[in-house]
Amino acid sequence: MSAKTEGVINEAMVLWFTGLSGAGKSSIAEEVYKRIRAKGVKVEHLDGDKVRDIFPKTGFSKEERDRHVRRVGFLAGMLEKNGITVVASFISPYKESREAVRSLCLNFREIYVSTPLEVCEQRDVKGLYKKARSGEISQFTGIDDPYEAPENPDVVVDTSKQTIEESVDSVLSQLGC
Repeated sequence: MSAKTEGVINEAMVLWFTGLSGAGKSSIAEEVYKRIRAKGVKVEHLDGDKVRDIFPKTGFSKEERDRHVRRVGFLAGMLEKNGITVVASFISPYKESREAVRSLCLNFREIYVSTPLEVCEQRDVKGLYKKARSGEISQFTGIDDPYEAPENPDVVVDTSKQTIEESVDSVLSQLGC
């Protein structure tokens, strides 16, 4: 665990949120980012959708996903080594690429948003599950591409059992922030 004083992070870290599309990763991560920032900590939020906007030719095959996650992991590690805490929210479906990111960081914390597939599909905010089920899109995590759940995450939250606010409180509490 990182060094801390009265709930303030004194050592940069990488908080890596992983889970299915629609699980609540971005919502939780954004609020965690805001709360950490409000404490005066240097922090950046890297979000899957926003980063893909910057790198629009990033594909969805296993190889492309792996490269993408590792690129972002490299960036997160560089920011962390320069004293900036990073809150990253990426589906990052493969254990091997998450482990590669872990190896690039000094103080990596994996947060698994374990919301069940059925709940994520019911939410389907972006209509992606519907498109995947109808065959309009392929290689969609949880439908025709696997999601390898973390075996030993530092924190687990499930937004089907708790609100975003409760999940944020749980993450910060479990990380000692």
